[in-house]
Formats: sequence, C-alpha cells, structure tokens
Amino acid sequence: MKNWIILLTIVVSTAETQRQDVCTQGYPGIPGNPGHNGIPGRDGRDGSKGTKGETGHPGRVGNTGDLGPQGNPGVQGERGLKGDRGDKGNVGAPAVLPKSAFSVGLTIATKFPPPNRPIKFDKVLYNSLNDYNAVTGKFTCKYPGVYYFTYHITVYSRNVRVALVKNGIKMLHTVDRYQGGEDQASGAAILELQGGDEVWLQAHQGETFNGLFADADDDTTFSGFLLFSTSDLLERTLEII
Repeated sequence: MKNWIILLTIVVSTAETQRQDVCTQGYPGIPGNPGHNGIPGRDGRDGSKGTKGETGHPGRVGNTGDLGPQGNPGVQGERGLKGDRGDKGNVGAPAVLPKSAFSVGLTIATKFPPPNRPIKFDKVLYNSLNDYNAVTGKFTCKYPGVYYFTYHITVYSRNVRVALVKNGIKMLHTVDRYQGGEDQASGAAILELQGGDEVWLQAHQGETFNGLFADADDDTTFSGFLLFSTSDLLERTLEII
C-alpha cells in the first residue's frame, strides 16, 4: 500500500511539471525594432613585421636613357710606370754643323800697317762665309765655340811686335827683332768665343815695331776657323741623332 502511494505521488508530480512547462512556452511574440549601430572601435595597433617574402622574378630591361651632362674633370692620377723602351728608329739626316773660317793677307798697298788698331788685311785667301770684315779688320763670332787663330809674318826693314786681340784685350804677343834681310815670325792660339765676340791682329805702338811686310813673293797672313761649337742647341740636336 505504501508503495502505491509513492508511485501515485510520482505520477502526479510528473503531470504537474509537464503542465507548468506547457504554460511557460506559450505562443511566439511580435519581433522587436532593430537596434542602433554601435560606436566604431579604435584602430588596432600595428602588427609585428612579417616574414621576408621570396625574391621575385627580374623585370624586363628598360630603355636606354639619354646621355647625361659631362661631369667635372677628375683629380689627376699618379704618374704611371716607365714604359718599355721602343724600337730603334731609322737613321736620321746628318746634323748641319756650324761653319766658320777665313784666311786673309797683306798686299804691297797695306804693308807696314799703322799701330794700335786692327790691321786691315785686303788680300782674301778665303772668306766665303764673310766672317772677316776687311773694312774693320775684325773677325766677328757667329757661333759660340772654340776657335783656332794663327798668323804668319814676313818681317822686313824694322822690328815687329804684334798682338792677337779679343774684344780689346791682348791675348797673345809676338816679337821679332829685325837682323837684316827678311825674317819670319808667327803665332797661334785657341780661344773660346761667344756670339758677337771680335778678334783681330794689331801692331804695337811705334813705327819701329810694325815691320809687317808683303810683296809679290812674300806674305803676311791672318787665319782662323771654328774647331767645335759649344751651342746648347747643337748639343741637343746631336743627342737626338
């Protein structure tokens, strides 16, 4: 009997619960109005840097651009090393060496010349280069160099004393004491000259010392010629050859 009561209580309780559930569900209501949009949110923070992607394929070569303006000259570079010695060239034309020479003498008209002045030799043995001036009695140097001068004198009737003069300075003296008949005297010197220097022969002061004689059979001569040049230009020319 007691068990039946408990079972009946459970049945009644279950039915009551089902009734309450039906009453609670009811019919669907009317839909409500849509709500307003919310306030936009703030921008998010920058994300961390992503992983580097793979290298893409090379693009096509572009067109050649216009030539730009010329730049300023660069700084001069260091001097390069000396190159190899070149082949020997062909033999050039021979150098044109300077020439200078003369040889003159006295005649019957100019024997016994006056002293202390250039002796004017009027007999020309050689003066094709016109280095000796018969009007002044002087040799004028055209080419710097070393020259050789010499003189030969026939001495007659009086003593001889002559001097070889360079630019007014007596460089060489020759004396001959007349002994009778005909004597001979001579002298020679090597002088270094510069362009424009003058050289001449002159008798000493006093008529008793100017016994320079000449006739058809006897001569008194004065000569000079260039031994070698000292010109820098000539030396450079010879070095090149």
